[in-house]
Amino acid sequence: MGKRGAFKAFWQLFRGYWNSEHKWKARGLLAFVIGLNFFGVYLLVRLNSWYNEFYNALQQYQADQFWPLVGEFTAIAMLYIVIAVYAIYLRQAVQIKWRTWLTEAYLSRWLEGQVYYRLQVQNSDTDNPDQRISEDINQFVNLSLQLLIGFLKQLTTLAAFGVVLWNLSGAFTMDIGGREIVIYGYMFWFSLFYSGIGTACAHLVGRKLIGLNFDQQRFEADFRFNMMRVRENSESIAFYGGEKAENKGFHERFAKVISNFWQLMKQTKILNFYVNGYAQLAVIVPLILAAPQYFAGGIALGGLMQTVSAFGRVQDALSYFVESYDTIAQLAAVVKRLTAFTEHMEGAEAVEAGIVRQEEGQQLAVEDLQVQLPDSRVLLDDCTLSLPVGSRLLVTGSSGCGKSTLLRTLAGIWPYGKGKLSLKAGSRLLFLPQRPYLPLGSLRRALYYPGTAAGSDEKMQQVLQKVGLEKFVSRLDEIDDWSRILSLGEQQRLAFARVLLAKPDWVFLDEATSALDEPREAEMYQMLAQELPDMGVVSVGHRSTLFAQHQQELRLAGDGTWILKAINE
Repeated sequence: MGKRGAFKAFWQLFRGYWNSEHKWKARGLLAFVIGLNFFGVYLLVRLNSWYNEFYNALQQYQADQFWPLVGEFTAIAMLYIVIAVYAIYLRQAVQIKWRTWLTEAYLSRWLEGQVYYRLQVQNSDTDNPDQRISEDINQFVNLSLQLLIGFLKQLTTLAAFGVVLWNLSGAFTMDIGGREIVIYGYMFWFSLFYSGIGTACAHLVGRKLIGLNFDQQRFEADFRFNMMRVRENSESIAFYGGEKAENKGFHERFAKVISNFWQLMKQTKILNFYVNGYAQLAVIVPLILAAPQYFAGGIALGGLMQTVSAFGRVQDALSYFVESYDTIAQLAAVVKRLTAFTEHMEGAEAVEAGIVRQEEGQQLAVEDLQVQLPDSRVLLDDCTLSLPVGSRLLVTGSSGCGKSTLLRTLAGIWPYGKGKLSLKAGSRLLFLPQRPYLPLGSLRRALYYPGTAAGSDEKMQQVLQKVGLEKFVSRLDEIDDWSRILSLGEQQRLAFARVLLAKPDWVFLDEATSALDEPREAEMYQMLAQELPDMGVVSVGHRSTLFAQHQQELRLAGDGTWILKAINE
């Protein structure tokens, strides 16, 4: 990414909040923060003048001026402390508001239209979207404000102290070849030259930090994600006895973290050598430059100290990018990661839904349905069928023939397909995967998922009893990791309870009874038929016992062909 591309990417991320519905409050608060920083610069200028008065009083043994000047310093210092504290406090307030807006925008975009799912289906190389939203956004906001406000403050400092330094440094006369050359404001020009060379050298020394910071965040996130995977699948790993394999994986990922960090350390060491040497040299330079005038009697001790102080302020302002290069490198890496994440989400959003859904007729009808894999291999071709209200269809076929992918297509989350799905107006669909998802929180919340409303205790007790989970009635409001507490069979029965609560017009079961014994499986299907007789059921499964619970069979061959027949044939 070139310099122009990097700035454009930064601007695309930066401008959103400041042009949002909160723009006037946001701009006003930021302007106030910047104003506080400007006032802080004014106090520093006033303090610079104090140096002249104070040290001249010391040189001239004016004891009567000592305490009044100490009192003046105390007043300026106290006011400066208050301004500095509130400048940081209010900047953090801007940071919170900006981060909140940007996080909500990214979360909405990531969740809308199943973008989070499409990124996985399309084999996107976006790694760790959770880190992009939680950490990178926070870093982007923090570093952007830090650099922006710091730059404006240093620019104001340069303007204010540049004038002071120009006036204090006077003229420098050189004799070259018998010709007298006078340089006005020579200390200002030297400071400008010194910082310009310093900034260019800092870029040459530290530019590798951008790529290293980018890789460090990625390797850290991969290492952390691997540990999360072990926690989420602890039981399966324990059954396999896969500790050694997992430990090997940890070491491989952690080795990348350490290897990249060593490179980061070495490059940072080189930059720190340069930055600290540059800063220390800047301490003695103004004394050397002002010494001839001082010893010649051109300026008093107060003037010398004021000149040194002004030179230091100008030097700090001009050296801002030298001192902040590591921060700039971090921001550049964050911008690169967020931009890549944004581009991948845009790519996922641009993919049109594989099936056109429309509300017409009284039946569930599929017309000219085609289902493919990402490599364009056709699993199902030219499938047309109609299912009356209350129909029960069993989808069968060998593993890998596209049964689950067919349900994904009907749900509208699989982009590699086409066709038309017609439904009665207002029809509600519910899809149950083989492993139900249980959100963090109470059992009541897990039971009502994906809904957010909570029913009465009486209603909850009834549905739990009907699916054989009455022992959990007293724990409805208990907050825990229910995916760990409930067995897979209990989780699947809880999913059937969700069907009773949601009362959809059509339910799609993707091997949703695989962990249940055959009598319990029959009991669940019969319960649906009794409680929701008008609800249509489409099931995917391998068990022969499922044929007794359905009216028709759709057998997929996996090569595009298919057969629809009645179960009793």
